[in-house]
Amino acid sequence: MAELVGKHIVAAGLLMDEDPERAYSHAAFARRKASRVSGVREASGVAAYTMGKWQEALSDLRAARRMSGRNNFLAIMADCERGLGRPERALEIADDPAVAELDTADRIEVRIVASGARRDMGDTKAALAELQVPELQERRARPWVARLFYAYADVLEELGRDEEAREYFSRASAVDREGVTDADERLAALEGVELVDIDPEDGIVWTDAEEEEPEGAEDDEPEQGSGFERPRGDQGPGERF
Repeated sequence: MAELVGKHIVAAGLLMDEDPERAYSHAAFARRKASRVSGVREASGVAAYTMGKWQEALSDLRAARRMSGRNNFLAIMADCERGLGRPERALEIADDPAVAELDTADRIEVRIVASGARRDMGDTKAALAELQVPELQERRARPWVARLFYAYADVLEELGRDEEAREYFSRASAVDREGVTDADERLAALEGVELVDIDPEDGIVWTDAEEEEPEGAEDDEPEQGSGFERPRGDQGPGERF
């Protein structure tokens, strides 16, 4: 039984990004067979979260936390509360003393979710304050750094502080080696240009987003190059900000 459950948990992990529905099915099977194993409940909770099953995910992750004493899924739990329309409860989780003991990446995810909860409540200035952490000075290329810069830029733009938003979207783009954000597209929108192609030597090719089609252009003329649109990656807990 342990081997069977283990195989389904591994399958769920492998499929989580490319096929969340199948991943959820594998995790649900494992949960039915071994619901008293903390690792199974963690996997089941994360799989349910990726499917938007907020209450189920919250229940499983709470159970896993009780069983294992681990706190590394607090950000997902808080985001589930947001998904259920309870931003106040999300903030309660974000204020849990255990957050201070998390590693940097998990702690930043909690702050991103807390910022989103503040925005859910209509307090954009407080949302910005949630993200004003020392890690804003980080320069290393890490996924959590890119996500922090991106979230900060997103709130700045909502506040109408476009120059600062440009700076932080640019920073996010510079450190986003894994494509966890669409910082390039957001920066392009602020600059009034759009991404149209990838040149193997020169990299991204930009064009004026408001440039009109030249007169006399042939409708059936083949386009040069290929369109570029990086899909927004799976951002995890903070994707709802």
